[in-house]
Amino acid sequence: MKKAVLFSLWGAVVTPHLAQTFQKFEETTGISRGFIKNVIAKIGSENALYRLEKGKVTLTQMIPEFEAECQKVAADLGLSLPAQFSAQKLFSDIGQAEFYKPVLDAAAVLRRHGISTCVLANIWVDDTDQRDGVARILSVLESHFNLVVRSCYAGVRIPEPDIFTSALEKLALKPQEAVWLDVDEESIKAAEGLGMTAVQVKDITEALKEIQKLTEIEVTSDLQPPSCDPENVSHGYVNIKPGVKIHYVDLGDGPPVLLCHGFPESWFSWRYQIPALANAGFRVLALDMKGYGDSTAPPAIQIASFMQSASDLVHCYVLRNECMCDLSHTREERYKPLVLRASKDCMTALALSFCFPCLLFCLSGGLFVGSLDDPPRSAILSESVLQYYVQQFTKSGFRGPLNWYRNGERNWRWMCSRPRGKIACVMSYYSIVHAS
Repeated sequence: MKKAVLFSLWGAVVTPHLAQTFQKFEETTGISRGFIKNVIAKIGSENALYRLEKGKVTLTQMIPEFEAECQKVAADLGLSLPAQFSAQKLFSDIGQAEFYKPVLDAAAVLRRHGISTCVLANIWVDDTDQRDGVARILSVLESHFNLVVRSCYAGVRIPEPDIFTSALEKLALKPQEAVWLDVDEESIKAAEGLGMTAVQVKDITEALKEIQKLTEIEVTSDLQPPSCDPENVSHGYVNIKPGVKIHYVDLGDGPPVLLCHGFPESWFSWRYQIPALANAGFRVLALDMKGYGDSTAPPAIQIASFMQSASDLVHCYVLRNECMCDLSHTREERYKPLVLRASKDCMTALALSFCFPCLLFCLSGGLFVGSLDDPPRSAILSESVLQYYVQQFTKSGFRGPLNWYRNGERNWRWMCSRPRGKIACVMSYYSIVHAS
């Protein structure tokens, strides 16, 4: 059975392929079909595009070189380039490529079954004002695949054999243990020449069926949203006061989103939301609240101190849980008027606020009445996830989390000290439970 699947970025992971983007650009600018391919062939291996992909120049440096090459080849052919010809526009269009979602889903299934996944990308250092397109592509790749090899960092490009051997060395695998997917026949031959099994992508669905045969894994089933691996995500700490530090996970680029979990959880409770928000263009910061996980857990915590320190967390959108609604009461100037609310009807919101789940628990006779003696494990609670929770709570215990509730009176007194005024936005927290 194969141990790794390697994908070419253009055509096997994102669409359209570079050749298709070149063709569309030629059509819209009114130049002859195949002109860009002809430029690359005439200039040879030191053409501006290949030098860009190997990291010898940045995109800003490459654009005038590429346009000069195009002008030269056009002159040699007795042609003149139209006024609307712009290499900047061409590479901006390339950055708008879309991902094949079935491939991202298949990569997630392969990783869950212990198969390494890797993307080899002929890509460049984009230092232009339109670099968000390439940044988006790389952000999604990093969160979905075990390894991403960028040609501009490796100094070699597909189909050169060295880029394959570099990836295999990093994965600690032999060529015979890996599968290669690409659209281009030249790279297919290069991979096969090294001893890899190669699949030429003509149709994504058919290509995934081939992967299914080679790995013996149903890559089109058992689909789950991508989640965070604690070992492959950036961790950080912030000191909010002397002797108190908060642990957080950091993923993505863009406007920050602060995720605050409830009781008795950890940052890991957001493991499915973190990649989704990062892929949507946000920088995600998921905290371990005080007393949880790797955050400081003093013997007696004043929750108010956390709320006071939250004034430093500006320009953030807070997805809140349980006591975090108090933060929105006391720091209302931090929230824009367009924040979604549970209900526009003030009285409905008030009524829901008093529908505490404990009443339904009492009516049903207890929290676990009617539950199975040996319930099956949830599909989203794998053994590795369970062990991570065990490890986290073995480390922190439950004293810290319970102190949030032991300090109820102290926090109530602190809330009473806050400025009074008309309630502009009624906040509520409620759960949906089943009463038999």
